[in-house]
Amino acid sequence: MQHSIPCEVLGPLGKPMAEAVSACVHCGFCLAACPTYKELGQEMDSPRGRIVLMKEVLEGSLSFAAAAPHIDRCLGCLACEPACPSGVPYRDLISPFRALAQRQVKRGWMEQARRFLVAQTLPYPARFRLAMLAGRLAKAVTPTRWQGMLELVPDTLPAAETWPEITPACGVRRARVALLAGCAQQVLAPDINTATIAVLSREGVEVVVPRGQGCCGGLSWHTGDLAAAQAFARRNLQAFSGDVDAILTNAAGCGSAMHEYHLILRGTPDEARAEAFRARVVDVSAFLSQLGLREPLREVPLKVAYQDACHLANAQQVSAQPRQLLRAIPGLKLLEIADGQLCCGSAGSYNIDQPEIAATLGEQKARAVIATGADVVASGNIGCLTQLQIHLRRLGSPIVVRHTLQILRDALGVGETIPP
Repeated sequence: MQHSIPCEVLGPLGKPMAEAVSACVHCGFCLAACPTYKELGQEMDSPRGRIVLMKEVLEGSLSFAAAAPHIDRCLGCLACEPACPSGVPYRDLISPFRALAQRQVKRGWMEQARRFLVAQTLPYPARFRLAMLAGRLAKAVTPTRWQGMLELVPDTLPAAETWPEITPACGVRRARVALLAGCAQQVLAPDINTATIAVLSREGVEVVVPRGQGCCGGLSWHTGDLAAAQAFARRNLQAFSGDVDAILTNAAGCGSAMHEYHLILRGTPDEARAEAFRARVVDVSAFLSQLGLREPLREVPLKVAYQDACHLANAQQVSAQPRQLLRAIPGLKLLEIADGQLCCGSAGSYNIDQPEIAATLGEQKARAVIATGADVVASGNIGCLTQLQIHLRRLGSPIVVRHTLQILRDALGVGETIPP
């Protein structure tokens, strides 16, 4: 696809955007992989269509406002990338474009208020916990357009948990890692971090939870707030500067965002540091799969359906590793979900920004999980786990929702066990 995009005018992100546009040959292989195209059936709500829109905007022949509705509806699930025979790096285009659009598109006051509220709460665990508690009180008196957000508020929250700055390895130390604690996960499912640290420690890995860390910046980056994303990225570059073998994440969206720090900080003095940093970021399932399980696993007689988180399978190419870990557990039967490659509809703040599409995708995914006959559904991302939990409960399903590391901890006999 030829272009005349003025890269020099667009700043440091202009070149990667132009290269992504140029790589698209308009073949249409991405259409079948795109959840929003499957749901809406419109060319402009497919990756190919969005690339055309973004190209026209960048070239100056279309306004940001005209393209915004279709760009906003993109989940950012990156299912188009593995489907693309030309290797279009869609991630190099969608988030940088949204950063440009944020300064150009005028949004209604309610949408601005909603975005501001999310940006000021979700990346900060203490604020997010307060917001969740306040959300329960607000459900009955909140405007209809905010109901999509409040429906995500759980009836109860788990107790807050904290983790030592350093957890020593059990037995002979095999590795030393730093762990990102996450934001929403600390509030909605802090046991995931507890399980992760317990498994790593038992497997001979010393775990450091840096005190100076913060949000990965993914929410800001994917909604176009480049300045906030850069601030979060710089904070983590400093916090995770210690001597470790790897920087681990147990939330797919966070890992994916950290792998894009070189884009977020492109054209700044920190770009080189970001490039080196992202090479050290590894999902915990991939790390353990490569390290190899040392400890014996007890029998766990469960049928487990595994749900690929988009930002794990598509963005980080981590799909086989969590399955390998689960298959290693005696008595566990691993099940696949029909159309498992399709997004569940969580996608960061998508549930809040596009509640109708998110709800449809969530229900479809929950029904596909139920059809497997599983006792438990596992995934590697807090957004997916929350979405699955909501829609399985709405459908009256008793299927338990767990992170891969929680199931592995159960097999190691450490801490809590999976409910029957």
